[in-house]
Amino acid sequence: MIGELLTNGNFLTCLGVAVAVVFSGIGSARGVGIAGEAASGVISEDPDKFGQLLILQALPGTQGIYGFLIGFLIMLFSGIMGGDMNVSTQAGAYALLCALPVGFVGLLSGIAQGRVAAAGVEIVAKRPGELAKAIVSAALVETYAILAFLVSVLILINIQF
Repeated sequence: MIGELLTNGNFLTCLGVAVAVVFSGIGSARGVGIAGEAASGVISEDPDKFGQLLILQALPGTQGIYGFLIGFLIMLFSGIMGGDMNVSTQAGAYALLCALPVGFVGLLSGIAQGRVAAAGVEIVAKRPGELAKAIVSAALVETYAILAFLVSVLILINIQF
């Protein structure tokens, strides 16, 4: 039974979609939560900082978007979206492979970006004029999520479904 699944291109393709969406989504949810916890404490003391802190809280959410986009593109290119799915084992394995960078880097960088954003919240709490520095610090973590997204795209556009 397991051997049949591992050689079924349709299953491998769907597994790739799940890896891209689930792992990057977990990273984003965790990162947004970490930053949101820090922001809530500051907003309870100074509600006027909500707009500034919302930016920092939203930043880790991008990893989930990258994973969703890769998952959507895999579904689109493989025929899942049209209901005409007959993917070879090789193409399914490549689809799974293309999901790994965005999924796993999204998981780790989403959490790391949430931690950096939470530190940025502390900066803004003490020095509201330093928001740009806090955003740049959190955005640097984003670089690796973008690189992983690009690698996933480059693999995906070369798969012959």
